[in-house]
Amino acid sequence: MDTKNETQAVEKTEANENQPATAPGVPTEVVPLETPLKRGSNTVTEITVRKPMSGGLRGVSLVDIMNLDVASLHKVLPRVTTPALTEAEVKTIDIVDLIQLGTALNNFLIPKKYKDIEA
Repeated sequence: MDTKNETQAVEKTEANENQPATAPGVPTEVVPLETPLKRGSNTVTEITVRKPMSGGLRGVSLVDIMNLDVASLHKVLPRVTTPALTEAEVKTIDIVDLIQLGTALNNFLIPKKYKDIEA
């Protein structure tokens, strides 16, 4: 691949990372990171978490997700984030950011009728 094609490939990748990779109407939540992630020359300062479909939760217990089980979050977050986090990135992310991302994910698991009830 020549330099021109490599540059175009990088530009396409960067452009795609800036666009939400979710279908219209799929609820999302943007989570600002306390400790930004470095990806080469790019810095990721916020992650968009989208509402998972049931297939996105395969292989994990819903109870574990709702309890913010770290191993379960390591599996699920790469499936529902934009830009897509790798499992390695999730394993090294700041704990505060992991909790924020897990909480955003949990918010999608609560039925609407219970969200309206005040504590």
